[in-house]
Amino acid sequence: MKISTRGRYALRMMLDLAVNNNGEPIRLKDISKRQGISDKYLEQIISILNKAGFVRSIRGPQGGYMLNREPKEYTVGMILRLTEGSLAPVACLDYEPNDCERRNECVTLILWEKLNDAIKSVVDNITLQDLVQWQMEKSDNYII
Repeated sequence: MKISTRGRYALRMMLDLAVNNNGEPIRLKDISKRQGISDKYLEQIISILNKAGFVRSIRGPQGGYMLNREPKEYTVGMILRLTEGSLAPVACLDYEPNDCERRNECVTLILWEKLNDAIKSVVDNITLQDLVQWQMEKSDNYII
């Protein structure tokens, strides 16, 4: 499994919205500048996030975007599944129940299920708030 730039940039955008939240809408141009991502690409991603209700747009000269919920209410898995689709390592795990004709004799299915469970246990248990905290710790440059 490889996460595309769309998934990675969506996470960075959501993190930027969370870290820079001061109660005012944040312009895509500002996110673009901070993240080094083209604003045209961010427009495509924000459209997906907006349609899903992850963010809300505020129109007008002081407009921009804001998270619709608190950062602790978004998991990395939610954001990645929205932008990437399935995170399963193999196609036969995309649907439940698994309807693969080889599922009863496929020994490698055990491996793929374990890998899928590991991926889910990470992405579904890390929240946007965790990323905010990690960002704050990483940017703490003081020395004791």
